[in-house]
Amino acid sequence: MNRVRWSTAGGALGVCVATVLASIVGGTVGGAPLAQAKNGDTHITGVGVQKTVDCDGSTLFVNGSANVITALGSCWGVTIQGSGNTVIADNVVNDITVYGWNQTALFKTGEPALVDRGRELGMTNRLDRILG
Repeated sequence: MNRVRWSTAGGALGVCVATVLASIVGGTVGGAPLAQAKNGDTHITGVGVQKTVDCDGSTLFVNGSANVITALGSCWGVTIQGSGNTVIADNVVNDITVYGWNQTALFKTGEPALVDRGRELGMTNRLDRILG
């Protein structure tokens, strides 16, 4: 009768789980920082809102239509949904993600990933670096 020993596979699995947990507790996965919500993330929802906000290292979420938002300081990320919104950010660290159409996301510094989900569906948006 042949027996299967699971101790080796279980030991390797245990080491893998321990490594992943240690990475998460340390704040990285594969060397990249984890994207986590931070108390103080800014959510702006409305139509025609004109506002200046301080990102303070958090994420800026804009949802609605015809909003014009100026984001001072450093934003972890910017996410825009709706139509006809404009966001002008001093600095964006991680990403700018845009859904919808006729959105404008401008940033002065940083090297964010630019993700235009509207363009994937044939809609026109503008994501660009501007002189600061």
